[in-house]
Amino acid sequence: MDASYARTLWRVIEPVHIISYFAPESVTAAKEIGLRGYWMGYFAMRAAPLGPVGPGVVEATFHGFHPKRVRRAIPDAWTFAAHADVLTARSAAAAAALRRALPEVDGLAPPITELLRRAVEAADGTGRPLFAGNRDLPSPDDPVEALWQAVTALREHRGDGHVAILTAEGLDGPQSNVLASAVMGSPGQWLKDSRGYSDDEWDAAHAALAERGLLASDGTATEEGRAFRQAIEDRTDARAAGPYRALDDPSALYDALLPVAEAVIATGEIPFPNPVGVTRPA
Repeated sequence: MDASYARTLWRVIEPVHIISYFAPESVTAAKEIGLRGYWMGYFAMRAAPLGPVGPGVVEATFHGFHPKRVRRAIPDAWTFAAHADVLTARSAAAAAALRRALPEVDGLAPPITELLRRAVEAADGTGRPLFAGNRDLPSPDDPVEALWQAVTALREHRGDGHVAILTAEGLDGPQSNVLASAVMGSPGQWLKDSRGYSDDEWDAAHAALAERGLLASDGTATEEGRAFRQAIEDRTDARAAGPYRALDDPSALYDALLPVAEAVIATGEIPFPNPVGVTRPA
């Protein structure tokens, strides 16, 4: 399997995972267990497989968010909601959202989950904390929750590798977001605001990237910047491809997940372009 196919698979894996960030079911579930506000729900639910960790762990593993944004939610989240309740709520809410998007997902889930689990079991967790935490959670009895959990493990496997590459290339949180916005057309103002950066911090990231020759004076990506970003994406694909080589036919996983991803996208709840940079499946 060519490593670039990992990106093709990402385009159907990512929408199924990130329904949990945008669906009203997740917002409601977080509120019902006692979490306060969208960002507390986001950080607690995504970090929950790591345990009731402190803010430093979340800053390190999530990479792109301002530390102050993290620290407004963590560790307070664990005083408002029991850690076990957060784990239960996040998968139940994701499954409810998937069922709303695609009522027949219950029948589709078991064979898809079997393929996903083969990939998860083949993946190396070294240096991938979010992946390893999700991998080691017990698989839910509910078939749609099990599907979402396996998708999430593979999504975080890719994300952990991506963060490692960004860090190795000397890109901090705001610089990574600014470069992504300039190259991929992600909404810059949205990225700045959602990640919690000030105008001064955002401008400083622009200046640092311009000094490296990655951005022009008007904030657009230079040819060097586009090539640099593409090299990061190519290396991310290469690091993400390993688990899928355990499958006899990775395209079978794509074909099986495609209707689920398309149903999620059809809800209109995931914006395009979006903060994570995923595009619609081909």
